[in-house]
Amino acid sequence: MEAIKQTLHIGTSTKEAAPRTPSQDEVSTLKQKYEQAGQEQVFTFYDSLSTDEQARLYHQLAGFDPEYINTITQKALNPPADDGKKAELEPLPESATASILDSDAADLDKWYKAGLDLTAQNKVAVVLMAGGQGTRLGSSAPKGCFDIGLPSHKSLFQIQAERIRRLEVLAAKHAGTDSKVVVPWYVMTSGPTRGPTEAFFEENKYFGLEKENVLIFEQGVLPCISNDGKILLESKSKVAVAPDGNGGIYQALVVSPVLGDLRKRGIEHVHAYCVDNCLVKVADPIFTGFAASKNVDIATKVVRKRNATESVGLILQKNGRPDVVEYSEIDTETAEAKDAKQPDVLKFRAANIVNHYYSFAFLDTIPRWAKNLPHHVARKKIPYTDLSSGETIKPEKPNGIKLEQFVFDVFPMLELDKFACLEVRREDEFSPLKNAKGTGEDDQDTSKRDIMKQGQRWVEAAGGIVTGEGVGVEVSPIVSYGGEGLEYLKGKEIILPAVVSDPAEQK
Repeated sequence: MEAIKQTLHIGTSTKEAAPRTPSQDEVSTLKQKYEQAGQEQVFTFYDSLSTDEQARLYHQLAGFDPEYINTITQKALNPPADDGKKAELEPLPESATASILDSDAADLDKWYKAGLDLTAQNKVAVVLMAGGQGTRLGSSAPKGCFDIGLPSHKSLFQIQAERIRRLEVLAAKHAGTDSKVVVPWYVMTSGPTRGPTEAFFEENKYFGLEKENVLIFEQGVLPCISNDGKILLESKSKVAVAPDGNGGIYQALVVSPVLGDLRKRGIEHVHAYCVDNCLVKVADPIFTGFAASKNVDIATKVVRKRNATESVGLILQKNGRPDVVEYSEIDTETAEAKDAKQPDVLKFRAANIVNHYYSFAFLDTIPRWAKNLPHHVARKKIPYTDLSSGETIKPEKPNGIKLEQFVFDVFPMLELDKFACLEVRREDEFSPLKNAKGTGEDDQDTSKRDIMKQGQRWVEAAGGIVTGEGVGVEVSPIVSYGGEGLEYLKGKEIILPAVVSDPAEQK
């Protein structure tokens, strides 16, 4: 647990009280620790700080082990030498894969019902990775608070919360139970987004979910490092830090109350995903049933790569282990290779969308292996405090590194028989919000369009008669999780653009 705790600041929400003033002995001991690691520069301005500033800097520095920071920095900057052998890349074995696009309807139905059974038994939970801010979207708020422009003006958080609510209803109905079905929601934030996220959930009364079933927690941070290996100061009284990447989810689950809460509730199956995908099927029962039927530790959803040059990471087997390989690591011949059994599709086509299933049994082993996960280097322009003048410097070129982990770093730990992959339709399950409005790709307009087009497909499939011109139909998640429950629209005229909502939602 030592390597886990040292990379996280626990409870650093905006509501945190002033920290305890450390004793002189505590300060001396900590200074010595940093001096021995060659990182004594972090105390350069300590004696000139106010008592409160000294306390805050002390507690921030006490949250890190400088020798450990040195170690992971050197490992990240000097990864193991390549043995010169070309990696052996192959698609995952057929036994570990399935596709919504061409699976037998009976299998899909079997997985769906099995997933609803497990959900009704309160054995399914959801972990949301929501540490990002909407800076690139022109917003300072957490990305989950963003309004993509739907007629209802629902935020991403609200859309996803309502999908959980609808799933709970479907599972209870499927099981024929009067007992309450609960799918707990664990929302992972970062330092800057935790306070605003908590406030947003409280203001919106947890979007109809019960507060005790929503746990907001925080991923860890790591110090930013200069190009010469020194921990950078953001100000005289604060170390420059950055979130530890989406791979920080594993450490955060252990250090926060989440893993213990999962255990206490008897959760066996966990769905994890990113907040910016407006089409995500939260705790999808087909996915749960599929992964449970395979008895795997990790499963992942993928979409079919559009073409050989699409810039996406691919899920495959590398040297006999499940892995993700970035598009830049694959040569043209490999990227363009065709499937021997389906010559009209690519051999390597499983595009990673960061949408994963975990067995609780696997997550429960995190303390045994988290310290072995690699860290990766991101070279950045990092504002810092000049140690001579105390002035803040904003560099014009990369002056340091941020260390981060990737959520898929755990994949190669598994044998192939403990990993599975489910291909889903991109138009139904993947529309990420990455770019500013007007970009035309992965922006709020494409997110809105994709939800509205999906709703129109559902209405038409139910027999609704769609007329007029417009962007489509917004179907409230309260009404339908995946297109079900719309039979009452058969034969009815729906004039675009339109909204299908529950009467209780109408003001």
